[in-house]
Amino acid sequence: MTQTSTRPGGTGQAAPAASGAESARTAGSSGSSPNRPWVSRPADAFTIESLLVRLLGSARGWRDYPPSLRLWFLLVPVLTALTGGILRFVRLEAPPKLVFDETYYVKDAYSYLVSGYERGWPDKANDAFNAGNPGVLLDSPEYVVHPPVGKWMIAAGMGIFGPDNPFGWRFAAALTGTLSILLLSLIALKLFRSLPLAGAAGLLLAVDGHHLVMSRTSLLDIFLMFWVLAAFGALLLDRDNGRRRLALRLALAAADNGGRPTAGQLLSGPWLGIRWWRVAAGVCLGLAVGTKWSGLFFLAGFGLLTVLWDLNARRVAGIRGWISGGIIKDGIPAFISMVPVAGLVYAASWTGWFRSGNAYFRRWAESNPSAEWNWLPDAVRSLAHYHREAYTFHQGLGSDHPYEASAWSWLVLGRPTSFFYETPPQGSPGCAVEKCTSAILSVGNPLIWWGAVVSLVVLLFWWAGRRDWRAGAILAGVGAGYLPWFLYPERTMFYFYAVSFEPFLVLALVYCLGLVLGRASDPPWRRRSGLYLVALFIAAVILLSAFFYPVWAAETIPYDAWKVRMWMPSWI
Repeated sequence: MTQTSTRPGGTGQAAPAASGAESARTAGSSGSSPNRPWVSRPADAFTIESLLVRLLGSARGWRDYPPSLRLWFLLVPVLTALTGGILRFVRLEAPPKLVFDETYYVKDAYSYLVSGYERGWPDKANDAFNAGNPGVLLDSPEYVVHPPVGKWMIAAGMGIFGPDNPFGWRFAAALTGTLSILLLSLIALKLFRSLPLAGAAGLLLAVDGHHLVMSRTSLLDIFLMFWVLAAFGALLLDRDNGRRRLALRLALAAADNGGRPTAGQLLSGPWLGIRWWRVAAGVCLGLAVGTKWSGLFFLAGFGLLTVLWDLNARRVAGIRGWISGGIIKDGIPAFISMVPVAGLVYAASWTGWFRSGNAYFRRWAESNPSAEWNWLPDAVRSLAHYHREAYTFHQGLGSDHPYEASAWSWLVLGRPTSFFYETPPQGSPGCAVEKCTSAILSVGNPLIWWGAVVSLVVLLFWWAGRRDWRAGAILAGVGAGYLPWFLYPERTMFYFYAVSFEPFLVLALVYCLGLVLGRASDPPWRRRSGLYLVALFIAAVILLSAFFYPVWAAETIPYDAWKVRMWMPSWI
């Protein structure tokens, strides 16, 4: 259990963090002894105050802080997002050509703008696109294997700034990456109740090279990451909201029965009504799945996580049949709130395909009648066939690629993906020496990624040994995005897939930085030492990011300078 200051600089009064047992220490000024109410009078056990302390801890709500501090709660996340936005939008048009898989997704997005579905392209279409002439689109449909949401988001940027320039191609990715920094900082503030740690989380994501590269190129994974992170934030809000509802309903039942709910009311507990934040999470996860199918693993993992939170809430509240009651009154509503909602959102993302007359496989069912499934509309059967074919493609995707990287190597930066590499001649802009290089390598900041690997081990111990729900939530995010890839060892995989769970790696690292900062009740020398260490680490991360920035943003540098930045032979 960690306690960190909620004031900039880590001094003064502290807001306690909730422990895994769903209660909290009440901390005074720095150096004071914690006072935890282990025992309370039975008559007070089901008052609203007692229930809220057991379920949510004794930390103050946002409105209970003075206006000056509330301003910092908004200002710190916004400032980290602005920092990340500057890094992402400056020189966004470089390089002025399609790089790596932009050749697929940017052109598909333009096709969406024109017709609402993917159409084919002639030979050397990239040359025309790079020259600002995207209108060479063919009338024939194109077979693609990824859902539409991410491509619609790219198309939105092209619709605003035009499809004939790289800024328009990449605007949506840069904006989404910037907003994800804001989201992560707010989520860290919610989890850790600490302004320094919230700022650290946003800043670490803002300056990390992997996230930076993915935010400056129009691939689908940055959009998947955003919707997953938004769903996680919505579930955090739902967790608190659901516990407040549980406390209120039990307290009202107790008040009507002389201070304690009846035995029947405590057998399974109350139903908590429609949980709108959970519905919002279902919408976000539907958009995640509508970007890439790997979002399904987050839907399953987060669904299980939110039900476990509710089961534990009923247990802590004193409900006797907390398992059966939680499954019936929380688990089933959670499934209905998330899975069908996500399915409807996913289906809606295919509207352009449904409305088309000649999209790929759109008329498949008309020429392939089925005795068993003919009761389904032709459009639905055609879409089902499309998905079956796409799934078969993904399962058989095992071709060699020079930058394929096994999932085992992702966390240690074993084989980052090269998105772009050129050798500008001497005398060209930025090249004053004999041999120069302009490159985009999607390698993360080593201090962040290698530090996160160590942090994951620490979180495992804190979750298993200290029962800290926050450690479990972060591990669930990493596990849902990372572990499923080990089920497909023969499939061609790339390191940049890891961006989907990178925010959770940053949260794991920030969790451990909170341990370094220490508790609010620690001696002043301990707090100062922790603050110095954390500040030194953040400064080292920023300096290392400045060192690697040229190979993240396609700057023209001498070849020798590029070679110095290739720390491992596998990076070349």
